[in-house]
Amino acid sequence: MDLKSGYPYWAIRNGLMHAFPPLQQDRHCDVLVVGGGISGALIANELCAHGHDVVLIEQRDIGWGSTAASTALLQYEIDTHLIDLADQYGESAAVLAYRACAEAIPALRDVAAGFRGVDCHPMHSLYYASKRRHGSVLEAECTLRRKHGFDVTWLDRAEVRAQYGIEAPGAILSALAARVDPYQLTYRLLMRLAKAGCAVHDRTTLHTLQTTARGVNAITAEGLQIRARHVVLATGYAGQRWLKPRVARNRSSYAFITDPVDPDLLGALSNTMVWESARPYLYLRSTGDHRLLVGGEDDAVDVPARRDARVQGKARTLLKQVNRLFPDLPLQPAFSWAGTFAETADGLPFFGPHPQWGPRVLFAMAYGGNGITYSMVGAGLLRARIERRRHPLQALFGFERHTTNPVNDRHHSSSAC
Repeated sequence: MDLKSGYPYWAIRNGLMHAFPPLQQDRHCDVLVVGGGISGALIANELCAHGHDVVLIEQRDIGWGSTAASTALLQYEIDTHLIDLADQYGESAAVLAYRACAEAIPALRDVAAGFRGVDCHPMHSLYYASKRRHGSVLEAECTLRRKHGFDVTWLDRAEVRAQYGIEAPGAILSALAARVDPYQLTYRLLMRLAKAGCAVHDRTTLHTLQTTARGVNAITAEGLQIRARHVVLATGYAGQRWLKPRVARNRSSYAFITDPVDPDLLGALSNTMVWESARPYLYLRSTGDHRLLVGGEDDAVDVPARRDARVQGKARTLLKQVNRLFPDLPLQPAFSWAGTFAETADGLPFFGPHPQWGPRVLFAMAYGGNGITYSMVGAGLLRARIERRRHPLQALFGFERHTTNPVNDRHHSSSAC
């Protein structure tokens, strides 16, 4: 599956950081992780850190799928508002989901802390009302978050203008967010795991899964076999090919990154990511070398050739949108690209087994605008499942909820690619 178009900045900046050997012989392990993107790396890291024997395989080079196209805004906010999620599943369940994502941000920073160059730093998050009628909705959202202890502040029109130079009816300012280079973090994690004895193989394609009561036999395209007690399919947006029912809808999101900008001109954007209430939404954040990364303009295109043809036009549209928002900020796009993402009907991910495959094949579908945050939460959830422990998010983030919330045509959000 072709998951990206154009020139994703992370792959250009970092290049091919390390070549892992393809699988050359049959293997046995506790857990086979299929997928060498940021989700697979975080899951493998969690399992290895707690004593599980893990083999990870990736059909491409490591990090070369959606991870290379991710814009990596690390936020706890789910694309579905807390207030709307509470209407669907009850307030306690909604708060549980938001709180788990909030706890994932410092956990991700801890994971990245041991590596140089991954540009993982704390940020603030400004969520502004694009239209007047959105102001009251966001203010109610802010009130509910504050009620449950989230560190948020409501900014009125004058405060948004004074602090950020944005003309908007109001905004939620969150103190908890972060940024990261997801491509480099993926490589650093898997290089460290390989050095510690975890088997990591790229250019190795899963062809067939055979499940039994005691485990799973995974057969590669070359006919090699990996016998595992559990398999985790962390294949990102290509994961739906392993399921008969459709559980999410693939879309395309577009992005560009600028040349370095004078930090004095960036001002508050140096430590605050910005996104809007319109759907699909414009979003932007800075990098450690003072570039501005801008994304949005999502559409329903899921045909690689059509997506490829739209990259430059979408980048020009995004630039116009940012110029309207910050007319005094000189921006020159350096690289532009597009990536496939997926969205579920309720904005929540899927982690765990599906009835089609039984209990030993586990899916890691970190779908939505905050996929990396979801992956951090999902790593712990999947480990609990493998260790036969209950997890408080097991039902809410599992396929159990899908029977009452099938995928539909509503478009909830933009994705951080």
